[in-house]
Amino acid sequence: MRDSDCVLFLQWALPRLRMRWAGFRKVRGQVCKRVERRRSELKLPDLGAYRAYLEEHPDEWAVLDSLCRVTISRFCRDRAVFAFLEHDVLPALARIAATDRRSLVAWSAGCASGEEPYTLALIWELAVVPVFAGLGLHVLATDIDPTMIERARAACYEAGSLRDLPEAWRSRAFVIREGGYCLRAELGRLVTFKRHDLRAEPPGGPFDLVLCRNVAFTYFDHELQAEVCAALPTCLRPGGALVIGRNELLPAEARGFVAWSAPLGIYRRSGS
Repeated sequence: MRDSDCVLFLQWALPRLRMRWAGFRKVRGQVCKRVERRRSELKLPDLGAYRAYLEEHPDEWAVLDSLCRVTISRFCRDRAVFAFLEHDVLPALARIAATDRRSLVAWSAGCASGEEPYTLALIWELAVVPVFAGLGLHVLATDIDPTMIERARAACYEAGSLRDLPEAWRSRAFVIREGGYCLRAELGRLVTFKRHDLRAEPPGGPFDLVLCRNVAFTYFDHELQAEVCAALPTCLRPGGALVIGRNELLPAEARGFVAWSAPLGIYRRSGS
């Protein structure tokens, strides 16, 4: 399959899935390989035939939707963001939770194989808890892909996934097992995994912190982004933090958020 053929196919198909081509432009290779495998499984001669197949078999759109999930993740991805969470956001939220005599609750939306929520747990245990002794954290981590959820629960990773972690944290948080790095159980217990589609209603709350990075505001079309954004304040405590990707923007019609660090994609829910 030629790249140009795949580009034309995705530009036609993605809007029908409420997604936008611009988000996939740089990562299309991953999706194109999956689409090509699916075309081969169906024994169709080319993408034009697969396009006709989609028109004739409405159930196939759900299959295509599953092929368009981009899974790029590693620990401490975008270190400046997690540094700001460590030094500014989490201490501020911890002070509020301590005053209210409750644990902190966070949601990692689109968690892939678990690196993001586990990074949050690691920062909490190694950097925040020593200052706020006795304060608890619970992280709900969700993803639409059941395979990703199972990998996350296993909590074992290749060395490349940990390359952005400080060496001291790596040695304290992981044990080497069968050539891989496995998260220590006491850190894993801070995170609960659940299958959830970000296009559905939020999976609970209220949360003190929501990480919605490099998913909705990259791959969804504008209308769907607005729907997701409108739902977030309903599950986020006043004063709570929303983190999106550094290269993402909230929809222009977004309401209820003020910048905490706009260059890092970190916002605070306004109101009381």
